[in-house]
Amino acid sequence: MALRIIFMGTPEFSVPTLAALAGAGHQIVAVYTQPPRPGGRRGLDLQKSPVHQAAEKLDIPVFTPVNFKDPAERAAFRAIGADVAVVVAYGLLLPEEILGGTRLGAYNGHASLLPRWRGAAPIQRAIMAGDRESGMMVMKMDKGLDTGPVALTRKVEIAHDMTAGELHDRLSQIGAEAMVEAMARLEAGDLPLTPQASEGVLYAAKIDKGETRISFTRDAHDVHNHIRGLAPFPGAWFEVEINGKAERVKVLGSTLAEGQGRPGEVLDEHLTVACGKGAVRLTRLQRAGGKPLATTEFLRGTPIPRGVVLA
Repeated sequence: MALRIIFMGTPEFSVPTLAALAGAGHQIVAVYTQPPRPGGRRGLDLQKSPVHQAAEKLDIPVFTPVNFKDPAERAAFRAIGADVAVVVAYGLLLPEEILGGTRLGAYNGHASLLPRWRGAAPIQRAIMAGDRESGMMVMKMDKGLDTGPVALTRKVEIAHDMTAGELHDRLSQIGAEAMVEAMARLEAGDLPLTPQASEGVLYAAKIDKGETRISFTRDAHDVHNHIRGLAPFPGAWFEVEINGKAERVKVLGSTLAEGQGRPGEVLDEHLTVACGKGAVRLTRLQRAGGKPLATTEFLRGTPIPRGVVLA
């Protein structure tokens, strides 16, 4: 028999898991997602979340509470009578009454190797820290922040130049596969739970705009990790003078390179830039209001000559 599942998620990252669970034959009896937000070119249109849009295509009822403080919202959740809640990047803290509001509890797909990188931005923080591997974990949720016992783990190697966007897409697919397996084993009564280790706990704080500017005074490895950890969003950036005006340029790709000079100094025509130690070559850039471009194409329209210092 299939499980009756309440699915809770919001961004594009969550959509493959929703689709995979439905494709595996489970009955998705309700979807909970964040309310529509202002969007569009002028910010005047209310835009439904990617999960909301996916649920409508699957003809699944959608609920968008601002939070679960209202007793009526909690009662409505329990009244659905689901077997289990599956949570993937929902974006709201769930009270204990919701965590216990289904027959088998709530299971979360989390994008890190817990207990490392609990919290809001595990993918970005793993790359920014120079981690060599990441993964998806399915855990049973408790009242703590990503502290529940782990049911399944799927590991992924982080390649030297992999960006947060690339890791995001890989983990999104792996997470969908892991959750389908976890729900099959839960249905069969064969899903073991292992408490998380008490050592190695790290918290992945939300990315703050104040930390997105590139500091070329740092070691090249740190600069490279910073760039790829923030690519494609929100994007690490530097300032340079273009047509007599200081302009921000986002860097969406980089690789380690040979060279030395003043921190921020452009060393060659390939946009190799000196760091506090070593150098990085910037491989993909974007001007404000422009498209992301490979460096060769970017430099055709926006020359940045050797000797210029990026700040």
